[in-house]
Amino acid sequence: MIQFNELLEESVKIHGHLCPGQVLGVRLSMSGLERIGIHDPKGRDRKKLIVYVEIDRCATDAIQSVTGCSPGKRSMKLMDYGKMAATFVNLETGNAVRVLAKEESKGRAKNYFPEIENKYQCQLEAYKIMPDDELFEYQDVEVIIPDKDMPGRPKRRVQCKKCSEHVQDSRDIEVDGITLCKSCAGEAYYSLK
Repeated sequence: MIQFNELLEESVKIHGHLCPGQVLGVRLSMSGLERIGIHDPKGRDRKKLIVYVEIDRCATDAIQSVTGCSPGKRSMKLMDYGKMAATFVNLETGNAVRVLAKEESKGRAKNYFPEIENKYQCQLEAYKIMPDDELFEYQDVEVIIPDKDMPGRPKRRVQCKKCSEHVQDSRDIEVDGITLCKSCAGEAYYSLK
């Protein structure tokens, strides 16, 4: 329990407040790491781990805090499927597990703390002590990670023929034989004023 409390405290510092998502994210990470045999994710095992996170909410900060993975290190992939789930991949062994928070755990929280009327406070406290099998579903999965998505130095860097900006990691698109960045190929998330 000391390890959990320390990890939760560190996560709260990064996230900015304590919430049920922080508790779930810390527990989800601890469970996922254990199942794939990663014992020191920020130390000796740091180059053996990639995490695919399926939500862009509070739990993502907790997962980053516990695992040490981040988008900037290319060891955390944000998939944003809107699901409270993450897949932990041991790059050395190939073992991978997808951990999904069970929706019914929200309702079960009241069984642990019936005296707490505020549902979020009740969930927060219950998630700290509920057994893993009441909180999570597990799926052993296979994740094929393209070389272009692996951590480390960029394998490829090209220049967009339209805007002249440089594109790394095979994120360019070829249109009619011309190398373009995604923005110039019509996939921009922004528009110029």
